[in-house]
Amino acid sequence: MERIQFGISGLDEMFGGGLIKNSICSLIGTYGTGKTTFALQFIYEGLRNGEKVIYFSLEEREDRIYDLMEDRKFRVGKFRDESLFVIKLDPTDFNLSINSIKKDLPDLITQIGASRVVIDPISLFEGLFDDPSERRREMFYFTELLRDLDATFLLTSETSTTDLYSSKYGLIEYLSDTVVVLRYIRPKDLTEVHTSIEVVKMRRSNHSREIKPYEILQNRVNVYNEASVF
Repeated sequence: MERIQFGISGLDEMFGGGLIKNSICSLIGTYGTGKTTFALQFIYEGLRNGEKVIYFSLEEREDRIYDLMEDRKFRVGKFRDESLFVIKLDPTDFNLSINSIKKDLPDLITQIGASRVVIDPISLFEGLFDDPSERRREMFYFTELLRDLDATFLLTSETSTTDLYSSKYGLIEYLSDTVVVLRYIRPKDLTEVHTSIEVVKMRRSNHSREIKPYEILQNRVNVYNEASVF
């Protein structure tokens, strides 16, 4: 079973050596926990390995994503439009042409030959469907399309407002192979807020069941695999 490195020290160890190649990983967290930063690190690791990567953004503009990479000291200029492709998808257009997107997006990934793909955030796509049964059916169909591609996917999602361990619609975690939850830990004395990470699920692999602290630095994310948040 081949694995790929996520590119974050400590996290790959929690996965048991990295993500399983050509699997789907969902990254769930509330605002400010660093979902996009984790996704950029995943993309940059692919570039460092000579892979082609695509970052589909349903929220931020393309130039904003490139700026975020530069802010993190990721030197991606030489990769732009060669092996790094950042594509802004407008959810409103997405809604109007959903059948076309479901066909065109996999074709685009295949045409570019991308081995790593980020969709950030997938929850905006899920929100296009008002009816829960339709949402579940469409998302199942969509993830099945992704599974047929020769690429590893990272899908980000906001958390539910009532359950910090669930995604906004409580769906993508059931469709993904790997589920990672980011959250805040607030001690009773409120002296300092910590950020923690947990690998909740990973099909076909043993993985860490522990909750570990992480820290976002200017040019990298560190998961402190040897430390404890409690």
